[in-house]
Parts: sequence; structure tokens; C-alpha cells
Amino acid sequence: MVFIVLGLFFASALYASVGHGGASAYLAVMGLAGMAPTEMKPIALSLNIAVSLLALIAFIRAGHFRGHLFWPLAAASIPAAFLGGWLQLPDPIFKWILAVALVFGAWRLAFGKKSDDAEFRSPNIITLIGIGFSIGLLSGLIGIGGGIFLTPLLILFHWSNTKSAAAISAGFIFVNSISGLAGFLVKGGEIPIQTSYLLPVVLIGGMIGAHWGSRRAQNPALLRALALVLVIAAAKFIIV
Repeated sequence: MVFIVLGLFFASALYASVGHGGASAYLAVMGLAGMAPTEMKPIALSLNIAVSLLALIAFIRAGHFRGHLFWPLAAASIPAAFLGGWLQLPDPIFKWILAVALVFGAWRLAFGKKSDDAEFRSPNIITLIGIGFSIGLLSGLIGIGGGIFLTPLLILFHWSNTKSAAAISAGFIFVNSISGLAGFLVKGGEIPIQTSYLLPVVLIGGMIGAHWGSRRAQNPALLRALALVLVIAAAKFIIV
């Protein structure tokens, strides 16, 4: 239990600093601790909702939220995440493909050209809707909020700077996690009692991380933190 508490605390602090809820790390920690797979998905989504909301509030207050990018993504992702939460998990080979993609994204963020110094582009609404639906469906299937896929896209395609990407992703994760959990519950799933014990742990870690990421962290530090988040998420796909 101590391993789970410490793991979730540090995961929530790290993930909230880049606008994420931490579900992929929570799943990895719980998987390593030997928790039952049927319990892991609803716990991870529940904790994800709480931490992503904290991150969203922190980044909005710091002035980093960009609604013109968020709303098309969210509108398409919500029904897709519900559908994904209702369906079964993808094939293990699919998870390996996702892991490789995340490691590649982490490498690009850590060692590629820093997009905060580049000229930003405005994606068309059809592109945003397509991305929102795809990531929403994938998020519901796996039991995460989708920020590990959305944030790198926003940065690497030069659609947003690092902190705005974190703010957009926090909102995206929040609505997707609610929708994915709803799909899981509609199918007859239940939220395990362990969730109430673990919630205060991630709330404390999330508050610390969200404050640092939205107010104090410089963009290079956030990019390194995001790269680390992607590597941890990739490891989760291999472990769980």
C-alpha cells in the first residue's frame, strides 16, 4: 500500500505540472502492485477527473487556456470516449504500437526544435474534430484521459505553446475521463472503494504540480517533464 500511495503522489504531481491527470501512471503503479485489472480502470479514471480538474483551474487562472482549440476537440471526444469506455480493451500488440509512438514523441520533445520559439499555426476545425474523436475513442478504450496523445500533437504541430497545450489538455482529459467513466458505469461497472482512500493522495500531489507547472516552471523544464510523462506512459502500455 505504501508503494501505491507514494507512486500515485509523485505521479499526480508530475502529470499535473503538464496539465495531465496521471491515469497512465496510476495504471502502471497499480499494475506493478498487483491490483486486479477490473479495479484499475475505474480507479484511474476517477483519480484522473480530480487531478485534471485541479490542473485545468490552475492553468486557466494563469491565463493559458485557448478555447478556440479546446471546444472542437472536446465536442468530438466526449461521445467517442463514452463509446471507448463501453467497449473492451485493445489488443496487446496495439499497446506496443502506442508505446513506440509515445517514446518517439518524447524524443522529439526533448531533443527537437522547441516550438515555443516557432511561428504558430491554426488548424482547421475538421482536423480538430478528427483528432478529438480519435483520441477520445482511444482514451476510453484504455482508461486514460488522452492528454499523453493530445499535448505532443499540439506542441509538435506548432498549434500551441507548452503551457497553453497543458491547459487545453487538462480540459480535454477532464471531459474525456468523465465520459469514459460514464461508459464504464453504464455497462455495469462499479467504482471500487479504494478510490476514496487514494483520492486525497493525488489531490495533494496534483495541487503541488499544477501550481508549479502553471506559475513557476519555465517552458524547457515543462518540455522535459512532458517527455518524462510520455516515457512513463509508454512503460505503462508494456506493464499493464
